[in-house]
Amino acid sequence: MSDIGNERTGDSNFSNDESMGAESSTGRGGKDLRHIRIAVVDDHEMFRAGVIATLQPYFRIVGQAADVEGSIAMIGQTSPDVVLLDVHVPGGEGGGGAEILVKSQPLSPGSAFLALSVSDSPKDVGSVIRAGARGYVTKTITGQDLMNSIVQVYEGYAVFSPKLAGFVLSTFQGVAPAAHDDELDRLSAREQEVMRLIARGYTYREVAGELFISVKTVETHVSSVLRKLQLSNRSELTRWAADRRIV
Repeated sequence: MSDIGNERTGDSNFSNDESMGAESSTGRGGKDLRHIRIAVVDDHEMFRAGVIATLQPYFRIVGQAADVEGSIAMIGQTSPDVVLLDVHVPGGEGGGGAEILVKSQPLSPGSAFLALSVSDSPKDVGSVIRAGARGYVTKTITGQDLMNSIVQVYEGYAVFSPKLAGFVLSTFQGVAPAAHDDELDRLSAREQEVMRLIARGYTYREVAGELFISVKTVETHVSSVLRKLQLSNRSELTRWAADRRIV
């Protein structure tokens, strides 16, 4: 990781055939993963360095970049097998990760793209899926699960965080959320926020952390949501939200 600390936001760093670090290692189950060539795109230097440090002992890290232009150039020159791609990347025409996907795929048609983002909004997920990403996971993922996701994407599978499953399916089906819903209008803005997170599979503690409220407050909002929608439990709530494609 010796050459990572000197990189400024907006720069890119790549090496065509040499990994940036570890000599050799194996992943879960003893599989040798060093033949899988990885590029990392993220404008947050510390996060990018952390991802590289996690993956470097197992994969060949062939490039990294922090903005749209640098990412496109890096991907075109290194042709990585898998690109870990943040959704919100500065530069270019303002299209972020989706713009990188569209413009770099002709330069490296063999690369698979796995979005790795803090965002779990339907808009962000939909934009990169439509642009050609093979998977989308959030930055709460563990190191081991990220490694497994990379291998799956490399092998041709689609990979998504469980909490994103509902609206990922809607995106693939090309179905837009309902514009207006009388039942949804019964809920306050905060109750709608809590409802969506619960429907995505968040625990009460995770919802509390996401919205900067107490677990007790989350419980109160959930009780109110269930009462207003005349539902019995969170499973029914998840089905209700999925039916309306609002998760």
